[in-house]
Amino acid sequence: MTSTAQAPRAGDQRFLKHLNRSAILELVRWQPGMTRAELALKAQLTKVTVGTVVQHLLAEGWLSEGELQQGGMGRPGRALYLSDGHYLVLGAEVGVQGLRAVACSLGGQTLAERYIRRPTGTPQAAAASLGELIAGLLAEPGLRSRQVLGLGVALPGPVARPENRLLFAPNLGWRDIAFLDVLEPHLGGLAGSRLLENEASAAAFGEAYLNRKTLTGVLAYLSLGSGIGAGLIIGSPTPTLLRGAQHFAGEVGHSLVQQGGLYCHCGNRGCLETLLSGWAIRAALGVPPGEDLHSAVTSRLEESAVQVILRRAGEALGMLLTNLHHTLNPSDIVIGGSLSRLPGPLLPTALDFFAAHQHRLFGIDRPVNIEICPDSALLPARGAAAQVLAEAIQTLPTGG
Repeated sequence: MTSTAQAPRAGDQRFLKHLNRSAILELVRWQPGMTRAELALKAQLTKVTVGTVVQHLLAEGWLSEGELQQGGMGRPGRALYLSDGHYLVLGAEVGVQGLRAVACSLGGQTLAERYIRRPTGTPQAAAASLGELIAGLLAEPGLRSRQVLGLGVALPGPVARPENRLLFAPNLGWRDIAFLDVLEPHLGGLAGSRLLENEASAAAFGEAYLNRKTLTGVLAYLSLGSGIGAGLIIGSPTPTLLRGAQHFAGEVGHSLVQQGGLYCHCGNRGCLETLLSGWAIRAALGVPPGEDLHSAVTSRLEESAVQVILRRAGEALGMLLTNLHHTLNPSDIVIGGSLSRLPGPLLPTALDFFAAHQHRLFGIDRPVNIEICPDSALLPARGAAAQVLAEAIQTLPTGG
């Protein structure tokens, strides 16, 4: 103990009990199947303390026991897991072309999902539709008896936290919206906490937290959809989001790449989104908002004009990958969103561009891990739900 240590204050035992409960739950989440003895070793707690905490968490429905595990010494112990039967967390995404809501277990499994595909419209209209989606989810027979821990909502624009305020969503035309306040009357007294998050940041958090990734540096999740955004994550097992002084970290779609280029929805000219985004590709191909972009591109893939537009978008993505590599130097880049599912030369052109511009700065020959995640439709909503779960574990009451 250092000389700066202070004597415990009255009430500290209750605080320590809270820390122990949260620490044990986080360890079980990070490494499912640990026994009580293994938890005591990892958490540096006595076996008696761990045994008492685990019994309470089992009784409260946070943990469940599995098979007997034979260790190297002593009696076998029961494997412990986050319980999948008592609680749920809700996540939602408000997109430009639709809304999505999911219910997840403590282990991150998707229990149910609902989706509306149509232009989103005003905050009031979006809130009413999202309230209906969530009510429909909770009415499903397998979910009615579960306790809701809270709701996280992902939006396509920078969000001020902890104020939970959307600052600007250019592709929705929303500015300075306390969306959770607009949504609350449509939730029917839903239990639990609330949080608002940028959709790319939510997806990045979910990618790291739910997949239990050990990060050796920054993870950058690129969301390629109607707009372009990045979620930036450091640390594990509980990831931390990089937000920036004005909450604009990750707004890579509004990086300037063409001086005097086309006008962007944000008001500037020459933004990356004017070359690489769902709305830019739609405009270039004359695809109306209600038509599925993937189907439109697939049906016209042999047209030379379509090939040119997709290659141009791919070069812009390759430029973004290169600039991210040379500025943030991420260890992992995950590419998701609806554009990652487009056929044709967009992604191959981007990866070729990135490879051609790797000149091994400083003599380091360690390749960046780039992962294409075409099955990413649920990631923002699941990531928002994961943030609710992380907060619930960190603020877990002391219980019995």
